[in-house]
Amino acid sequence: MPKIVCKCGNWISYSPIPNPAELLFISDVEYDAFTDKIEPDELYDKMKHILVCDQCERLWVYWNGFQSEPTCYSKETDTQGK
Repeated sequence: MPKIVCKCGNWISYSPIPNPAELLFISDVEYDAFTDKIEPDELYDKMKHILVCDQCERLWVYWNGFQSEPTCYSKETDTQGK
């Protein structure tokens, strides 16, 4: 069962289908390159995968597929009191 451990210590699985922890996205330019009828598998192959930690809400973005290490993003902390 493929999974990663978040920086907060929570385990995030990327094996369930459909996966409640996974988001998919595609750039506007890549999407516009599709013409006529879109094949779901072809569209899916172009999408980037993001896992969302349900504990701390960090985003783990797989820019180059699951074979590469993901990049972790976390919310900014408001240090100015705004």
